[in-house]
Amino acid sequence: MMVCRSRGAPSSLAFRAAKLLCRAQFQRIRLAFFSTDIVGEKPILVRDFIRSALYDPNHGYFSKRSGPVGVLDRSIRFNQLEGRSAYIRHLNNLYKQHDIAWFTPVELFKPWYAYGIAEAIMHTANLSIPLKIFEIGGGSGTCAKCILDYMMLNAPAKVYNNMTYTSIEISPSLAERQLETVGEVQSHLSRYKVQCRDATDRSGWGHIDPQPCWVIMLEVLDNLPHDLVYSPNQVSPWMEVWLEKVQDSLQISEVYKPLQDPLITQCVKIIGMDKDHSGGWSRVVSASRRILSKVLPKPRRAWMPTSCLKLLMTLNSQKLLEVLHWALPKMSLIASDFSYLPDVSIPGDRAPLVSSKIHGSTVDHSNYLDAKGDADIFFPTDFRFLERIDHHCSGWLNEQTESKSLKRVKKRRTLTLDTAAFMEEFGLPTKTRTNDGYNPLLDDFRNTKFYISVPTHNIT
Repeated sequence: MMVCRSRGAPSSLAFRAAKLLCRAQFQRIRLAFFSTDIVGEKPILVRDFIRSALYDPNHGYFSKRSGPVGVLDRSIRFNQLEGRSAYIRHLNNLYKQHDIAWFTPVELFKPWYAYGIAEAIMHTANLSIPLKIFEIGGGSGTCAKCILDYMMLNAPAKVYNNMTYTSIEISPSLAERQLETVGEVQSHLSRYKVQCRDATDRSGWGHIDPQPCWVIMLEVLDNLPHDLVYSPNQVSPWMEVWLEKVQDSLQISEVYKPLQDPLITQCVKIIGMDKDHSGGWSRVVSASRRILSKVLPKPRRAWMPTSCLKLLMTLNSQKLLEVLHWALPKMSLIASDFSYLPDVSIPGDRAPLVSSKIHGSTVDHSNYLDAKGDADIFFPTDFRFLERIDHHCSGWLNEQTESKSLKRVKKRRTLTLDTAAFMEEFGLPTKTRTNDGYNPLLDDFRNTKFYISVPTHNIT
């Protein structure tokens, strides 16, 4: 089975090229920028290191100087390509013509990829009230433009006339790009705006009208900073990983501390890593593990999507501030990302792929500390964990734990589909099919999924 390891490339290219065709100037950055520039005099959490390596405005991977996201001049006409080989040659030529790091799926398959998302929204949205869409990390603005195009061309006139579309973008350069892309259709601009800020910062959301809305996150979860937890053996408690400078050295090292950070602690709790199973057969298993941990201790490492938790808590809690604390949030969510990544050498559950371009060749790093502003860091998404976080933020999991009364009703309906199933349900897969039947959108993105979450409107 072919899988994709980078954004918007067929598997043959994805394994060694597409997302990571970084500019030559990255080499200059690599020589001048060391990990110790991120870690100051005080220790920092791993998520803060990753955030700086990716998003620092001066030397982060997504800074203005990197310009990794590309925009195609025109849509690819797949029905004019003979098959997979012709598609790969065409994609190779596109990367040679554009000085960028990657093309996203929404760009490669425009407008059809975004049209599928728009159709999914239309299937669920309450069209009796104005449609409100937020997109987290809008990339080049192609998704926004294509969805606005779709609504203008296919939805009832009142939907397009009354809708609003807001992009939340942390990168100033990408925010400018998004306005340019959407502005290609003049009428879109009165319905569209960009807010250049960190979506996980609760203060940036301000006062939000508690009306239903849609939140779109395409390949955002994979670049959200994660934390790392560590245990020296099979039974010892999990500890937080912090980073600090090695004295009189340019190196940095890991420091392990008892769990105390609220986000890390919450993630460990949600996934159930804090539970001590002591009943029945589990008691025998636990005893065996304790013996084994003394004879053959095996260190454990796990990557925790704390920024994902923070983002979903932010989105849900803002709704709850506007209504009674027990009321249901009105947000509907649609997210797409990698479900797994091949060839990851960094240890730990849900470990990231860290890659950079050096002298024209892709280098996969075996240590996340090698990320120095010239390397992309992206994580697989555990969609079952994402669903648990989603239910936790809605308050349902807490009620299940705390209540001893009748069974509670879930506050959200959730659905996870692989990309092919999603596009076959909501999209037009014939539009991305080549002459011999090969379909890069369906065939080359088998390790990506869509997650849809909508409120049930059940009040308990």
